[in-house]
Amino acid sequence: MTATPETLPSLQPKAEPTLLNPEAEGFYAEAIRQLASSGVPFLLAGTYAVSAYTGISRQTKDIDVFCKPGDYPQILSYFKRLGYRIAIEDDRWLAKVFKGRVFLDVIFASSNGAIPIDERWFEHARQSTIFGTAVNVIGPTELVWSKCFIQARDRYDGSDVAHIILRASDQIDWSRLFHYMEAHWEVLLIHLLNFQWIYPSERSKLPEWLMDELLRRLAARRLEPPHHTKLCRGRLMSSEDYEIDVKRWGFRDVKGNGDAAQ
Repeated sequence: MTATPETLPSLQPKAEPTLLNPEAEGFYAEAIRQLASSGVPFLLAGTYAVSAYTGISRQTKDIDVFCKPGDYPQILSYFKRLGYRIAIEDDRWLAKVFKGRVFLDVIFASSNGAIPIDERWFEHARQSTIFGTAVNVIGPTELVWSKCFIQARDRYDGSDVAHIILRASDQIDWSRLFHYMEAHWEVLLIHLLNFQWIYPSERSKLPEWLMDELLRRLAARRLEPPHHTKLCRGRLMSSEDYEIDVKRWGFRDVKGNGDAAQ
């Protein structure tokens, strides 16, 4: 059962982002109010969540709303009935609600398919107030998870991961984060090593048991026999940047049917 705001820990935002288009504030305030009234479970994420946990205030062009895959059609139908324009940008993970040129992102999975948005996200959310409306904000553990694979030429969220660890490490459930990233533990290790390099005085913010386990796995991997399957997992980070690997260099696509493109 999805947690309600009354059952969640409270989050007092450290800061809020500024809007690239100040005129959009009225739309966002109304959209969030309407969404909260719809009865469909959702989480506020993206730049607003990063600002809430870190105190970083930066410009944003939109608002990210996360929901379960089965709920996004309800959200779109609800806003359509209210007269808003809606669109499904990618039926694997992203829809939008428009008012003129401003929009609300409705996200129900990660673009690479590696991160499902499910009931666990709502169980560990935080309660806050945005634009005068009580909402559930994505928890810090899930916020880190949602950003670990965003590593492309035009967008890299590694600094967000580092800043969330710096400012909210005591709020992250490291065991749960490790469980989420079990299949891609090297990606987690990369982010943690990146944090240590950026903030050498703050290494104590990372659990020793987690670093020990990840480094143990890294050492064991060196003893593995060579892998005969030429797989490009970079496609989980950026389909475009690693397209040449599967189209011309003979690597198999982790996102496809396993066959190298000819």
